[in-house]
Amino acid sequence: MTLKSMNTADYDTKLEILNTIKKWETIIIHRHERPDPDALGSQCGLAELIKGTYPDKKVYTAGFDNDNLAFLQKMDPPKKEDYANALVIVTDTANVKRIDGKAFDLSENWIKIDHHPLDDSYGDIEWVNTKASSCSEMIADFWLTFKDELVMTTEAARLLYAGIVGDTNRFLYNGTSSYTMQISAELMNFPFSHTALNNKMNVIKPPVAKLMGYVLENFSINDQGVGHIILTQETLKSMNIGDKDTNGIVSLPGSIEGVKVWGIFVQQVEGHYRCRLRSKGPVINEIAKQHDGGGHPLASGANAKDKSEIEQILGQMTEAADQWKPETV
Repeated sequence: MTLKSMNTADYDTKLEILNTIKKWETIIIHRHERPDPDALGSQCGLAELIKGTYPDKKVYTAGFDNDNLAFLQKMDPPKKEDYANALVIVTDTANVKRIDGKAFDLSENWIKIDHHPLDDSYGDIEWVNTKASSCSEMIADFWLTFKDELVMTTEAARLLYAGIVGDTNRFLYNGTSSYTMQISAELMNFPFSHTALNNKMNVIKPPVAKLMGYVLENFSINDQGVGHIILTQETLKSMNIGDKDTNGIVSLPGSIEGVKVWGIFVQQVEGHYRCRLRSKGPVINEIAKQHDGGGHPLASGANAKDKSEIEQILGQMTEAADQWKPETV
């Protein structure tokens, strides 16, 4: 039996997006800064889907490359003049300030496709589905909705599968639905090696492995189940790693018994701290919004100007953890 889209509520919006894509000969796709697998998977997966369906269209992918994720795909950036007569599609990006590649505003025609809570409304067409596990799931759902028209390629399927795996942490997070699993299975029907891809996404470099040991040894947990670690520039330099390498340890504290919610606070070269906040249940995105951030209820990012603000964030997380009543297994 062939899987069909279960997301019928957004049909009119998806049809409008499809009809808009048909009209434009040049399409430029953006995503958020510091891309993760879902950002690249949704951006490049959509690009491959469009190219597979409409080979005569010019399709570009904008933003800086992430060397750690180069095995997924590198950018095919447009020139500045390409924006004058182009449709811009932004995937996996909740607000305008996080869009990577700032020439996007040279286009007068925008589409937003995102699965984050609606923090910033932008675009002529806006498709936001907070129930989706990932933006890559949304792009795959877009294909399933118009399966008779859109041509899924092996490369597009590989990229979208990688995006889903990345944002669900290999299907562990509670955003994973039965539909997520069905879509993933549908993508796995294409002839790419999901085993090789999963293994590649699971590989860590020796300095990151060293950082994991440091985090486990120095991680602090309070009585309410709030854990945290502060990674200073001095610590990062001693291990010969940068901020982008710390992404690999964000989910690590979640496996520690007793941890309900946690924060990884990474000092930037300028002195302030990038805050990666995660939770097993207490809602944290409202906390992140109060500190120049936002995101999902259980996975958010924020910024702290100093350690005093970090203490404030930890206090708010402690209050949220104290009020949370966990589900029984």
